Amino acid sequence: MQVAILSDMHVPGQADALPDEFADLVADADHVVHAGDFGSLDAIETVRGLADDLTAVYGNADPIDAPLPAVDAAEVGDVTFVVHHGEVNPIERALVHAAEGIVKQRDDWLDAVADVANARAEDPVVGVAGHSHEVEDEVHEGVRVLNPGSSTAAGHAEAATMMTVAVYDGDVEVTLHET
Repeated sequence: MQVAILSDMHVPGQADALPDEFADLVADADHVVHAGDFGSLDAIETVRGLADDLTAVYGNADPIDAPLPAVDAAEVGDVTFVVHHGEVNPIERALVHAAEGIVKQRDDWLDAVADVANARAEDPVVGVAGHSHEVEDEVHEGVRVLNPGSSTAAGHAEAATMMTVAVYDGDVEVTLHET
């Protein structure tokens, strides 16, 4: 099974559209995961129109009326993908770190993704999040943590990036795509 993973499009605010090469990867995937920050209701509908099967979550730059959950999960080929945007509990962060819920340190981000994934699923689990616009692929607290970066090179991203994941018998093979 092939899973396309993308995040942080920010269309139309910071980018015009998803690159054609990435739209093709999304359309060809068995399942699509989007970790938030579509940027508009039109961008959400564009991805929904490309994807046969979509798991998507709300990001901090999505419209307030976006019909997306904060956290979601999908079982693909005996692997559970747990998805959220990559922020932690805003009350906890405000009380402990006075950061108003925004993850500012890489370790905080990794902890947030792994904690949410571990709370929602059993092994094998892949935690997917965005928010930082920085590509990540690492095992943290027993969770394979993936951040596909920004699929449109929005913000400070150096290039447009996304991932595809081949899932076979509970194993995953990640490929980074860059334009």
